[in-house]
Amino acid sequence: MTLAQSILPGCLLAACLAVSGAMAQDGPDPELREVLRAAASDSSSFEDRFEAEVWLTDMSRRLERQVKDPAERIKILKLVHLEAKRADLAPELILAVIDTESNFDRYAISVAGAIGLMQIMPFWLDEIGRPNDNLLHIDTNLRYGCTILKFYKDKENGDLRRALGRYNGSLGRRKYPNKVIDKLSKKWFQG
Repeated sequence: MTLAQSILPGCLLAACLAVSGAMAQDGPDPELREVLRAAASDSSSFEDRFEAEVWLTDMSRRLERQVKDPAERIKILKLVHLEAKRADLAPELILAVIDTESNFDRYAISVAGAIGLMQIMPFWLDEIGRPNDNLLHIDTNLRYGCTILKFYKDKENGDLRRALGRYNGSLGRRKYPNKVIDKLSKKWFQG
């Protein structure tokens, strides 16, 4: 998604929402709405302190150029790990998605109006009855983004390329999935 410096006027934003890949032709997927609603209050954590230290140290080094502040970097990484594990996704995949979507700019807004690290469309807040959630909050943005990506991965029977295409609204095209998978394999994968 292309990042914008300002929010689009209401009528243009509405038009973008109408064509957004995150929405089905007849509106947001009701099944995804329920999955997001359930995810809004779930939580978990690292299972092992040593694992946490090793992973955080390694990923922090990789993220250093994009997020200069060490405290913010560790906060993002801890929350990515938490939300990815909660959704049964690889944390490194989520880092690759964020790298592609927002370049780790937590205040990013796309031309379609998607917000934050994982570029979440704001219509989801009303759809799941949580209009006061703030998509600029890292934890909220990651909760929504990981839940949505996991939903699409399950819907596509584990086909990551198709799931990423759905996530980005580019199902059937290879450019976006290839970008994410390239970042995953070259920058974020732990081998």
